[in-house]
Amino acid sequence: MKKIFNLPLAVALCLLLAGCGRSGKKRIGVVPKAISHTFWQTVHAGAVAAGREAGVEIEWKGPPAETDFSRQIEIVDAMINSRIDGIVLAPTEATSMIGVVDRAQRDGIPVTIFDSGLASDNYLSFVATNNYEAGALAARTLAELIAGKGRIAIVKMVPGASSTMQREEGFEDTIAEEFPNIEIVDFKYCRSDPAQALAVTENMLTAHPDLNGLFASGEPATIGAAKGLRSRNRHDRVRLVAFDFTAALEADIRDGVIRATIVQEPFQIGYRAVMTVAAALNGETPDKRIDTDIRVVTAANIDSLEIAALLRPNLAEYLD
Repeated sequence: MKKIFNLPLAVALCLLLAGCGRSGKKRIGVVPKAISHTFWQTVHAGAVAAGREAGVEIEWKGPPAETDFSRQIEIVDAMINSRIDGIVLAPTEATSMIGVVDRAQRDGIPVTIFDSGLASDNYLSFVATNNYEAGALAARTLAELIAGKGRIAIVKMVPGASSTMQREEGFEDTIAEEFPNIEIVDFKYCRSDPAQALAVTENMLTAHPDLNGLFASGEPATIGAAKGLRSRNRHDRVRLVAFDFTAALEADIRDGVIRATIVQEPFQIGYRAVMTVAAALNGETPDKRIDTDIRVVTAANIDSLEIAALLRPNLAEYLD
């Protein structure tokens, strides 16, 4: 008997079989600014926890560096092309990501912004620390440590990055408005690079030998600033208030190199951001803005049960 090959039918069958290989769950793409820092790994764990609870698949992918906005655009574009069901995005830059977010929205893909803002309100929800208030808290903490007077400097992160810019603005505004006897004498950007943060910290310590305080506005800035104070043996005279926490910084806190660090809740940020998109996929409308908490961590409270649970989430439970 002669066999008849039907190409359209064969293609349809292949597509059907490929579809059968999938779980059938909705897919939510989570795109951080970068993937290596402890902060982003903890966000990832929170996203996975939400995915398990909501019964959705999490596709985690981010650029290698927080300054690589072109790569982040490529990642989001690829997710849209794959017909992802929803996207959770931490924009590397407030304006450059608007176009790709608009494209997703036009294609019916809900997008929640997390951690760092977008210069547009064309998104489902925004889940983040109130970074302006976090910067204000850092300013008040440093002011208390130097008795409300002195000369201070700032190790800033990346120009154009909304979250850290808001922290820096909150810090500077609070110093100017509440502490007239404190002068910000210098600031420099580290571009999210600990090595560059070390270099700029050492430069500022050299340029300002009478410095009383230092603020580092993100994890890479904190790592470099702490190393700079240690290398110059200036941590007894220069009070460092930092932002974020990693296990590698614990010794700096206990030794007094870092006098205080402002800590976010990255697990909750990842968890709640994914849950907003899962809710939208179920026909619900999440809140447009969701703020997550901040804490001040010092050597005095680092061993408390509440702080220990925040600083040391069980990442192995969620990440392979």
